Order: sequence, then structure tokens, then C-alpha cells
Amino acid sequence: MSDAVSDDSGEVAPSFYEQVGGHATFDTLVRRFYEGVTSDPVLSPMYPPEDIEGAIWRLRSFLEQYWGGPTTYSEQRGHPRLRMRHQPFKVNPEAKRRWLAHMEVAVDELELSPLHRATLWDYLERAALSMVNTFED
Repeated sequence: MSDAVSDDSGEVAPSFYEQVGGHATFDTLVRRFYEGVTSDPVLSPMYPPEDIEGAIWRLRSFLEQYWGGPTTYSEQRGHPRLRMRHQPFKVNPEAKRRWLAHMEVAVDELELSPLHRATLWDYLERAALSMVNTFED
């Protein structure tokens, strides 16, 4: 996703990140998401309790950067390489379904406009599908 762009008048349109409320929105989204994940019997083993704040930082920073916010994620971790970073974990269709279920609760609690919700949700569904790396249970 790109940063803010100019329209025909030369005005700079705010990024999606800015349109939906910036850091506070993404922090709320990710923290609510991980509330569900940490109690999920399939997903919680992928997130060690001692690193949950690290996981929150990584996902929030990645999403903020993707949607036109600060570039802190790449500055500190380099290129996202999402599939490579998730390869050590068994991400099967059931894990994807559960990930999306927890993320949907978090997205809905943001009460975004229908357009913003649809835009964000479309990305999250595609991202979750791209992380599937096995069809084994």
C-alpha cells in the first residue's frame, strides 16, 4: 500500500492509516486480535506468552507501515518477508480460519466506515490465505 498521494489539484490525500485513526486504531485492532489468539488452542502455541508484546509490536508495526503509517517495521526488521517468517509454523486452513475469526472480531470492534472495513478486510483475507503453508492437520 502506498503513502498519501496527490490528487489533480495537488492536494495530498491522507493515507488509509490516517483516514482510519492512525496508531490508536491499529493498536486497538492488534491488541483485541491477540486477546482472542492467546486463548485459542490452535493458535496460541504459535505465540509464546513471554513474546506476546513482541508479536503485538510486529503485527501492529507491519500493518501501520503497509497502510501508509510509519516505516518503523522495515527500519527495525528489514523487508517483511511474511511467508518466510511464518514458514516455521504449521499454518493450515484451520489455523487460517481461526486467525481470520479473531481478526474479524477485532476489525468489527473498530466500527470503521463500510468502505474502510471492506478495504482492510479484503487485505486481511488475502494475507491470511497467502500464509497457508500446509494442508496437514
